[in-house]
Amino acid sequence: MSKVKILFLCTGNSCRSQMAEGWTRHLKSDVIEAFSAGIEKHGLNPHAVRVMAEAGVDISGFRSKTMDKLPDQEFDYVITLCGHAQETCPFFPAKTRRIHVGFDDPPKLAQTAQSEEEALGHYCRVRDEIRDYVRALPEALGERL
Repeated sequence: MSKVKILFLCTGNSCRSQMAEGWTRHLKSDVIEAFSAGIEKHGLNPHAVRVMAEAGVDISGFRSKTMDKLPDQEFDYVITLCGHAQETCPFFPAKTRRIHVGFDDPPKLAQTAQSEEEALGHYCRVRDEIRDYVRALPEALGERL
């Protein structure tokens, strides 16, 4: 059986989409081939790397990239993780299903944090929400068809 190919897409490919790719590779590599990209390239967020490592998932070798840096792939699903990516998602072939599953933006939430601990708490919450979503894949995709 071939693996389901999923692209996680967000604005900068620095945090949420990287977490989603990391969790999917960690939890579902037997059934899903995961990729991530951004509408723009913002660089890998060090707080995202840190909280993923605390959860046992190493994304430190991941790189922030835009769609044009991905290998010439056909995806079964493109999952947008933020409103900007949903609104500006590029065209994909008809067989590719686009799904939007929005998650809060940890860097934006962390801007108002009073301490490093509070800031990291936002990253941890979103990390865990993404983990829970990924655990339901690929079955959760059937509900959105």
